[in-house]
Amino acid sequence: MWFLLALLSAVFAALTAILAKVGVDSVNGTLATAIRTTVVLVMAWGMVFLTQAERGISTIARKSWIFLILSGVATGASWLCYYHALKLGRVNQVAPIDKLSVVFTLVFAAIFLHEGLTLKTGLACALIVSGVLLLAF
Repeated sequence: MWFLLALLSAVFAALTAILAKVGVDSVNGTLATAIRTTVVLVMAWGMVFLTQAERGISTIARKSWIFLILSGVATGASWLCYYHALKLGRVNQVAPIDKLSVVFTLVFAAIFLHEGLTLKTGLACALIVSGVLLLAF
């Protein structure tokens, strides 16, 4: 099931790039990000209430709050940069470079979460970087 959800995430991310490029054409990138964020916010809280997950709010630990808030800040910064990049560049260049997040994630996971970097992981990262360079430049 995780694979199917991850694949759907990739499909929706791809649609995000295409739809955003068309939508940001005559709109300020920051305003476009705010509109997108509002839609995401409404959808996320809708799912919380639909699944009755709001009951768990009072049980969230302080550490979890801090890291979820920091994650939200990172997401906001990512989206702002992404929309401005889409406004200035071509989707077929911006989207591949954005996928370098996979490489950064694996490196950060090794540094901060002490998840091992194996030869296989290193080779995969090198292939991703090579693919990004080939696609974007």
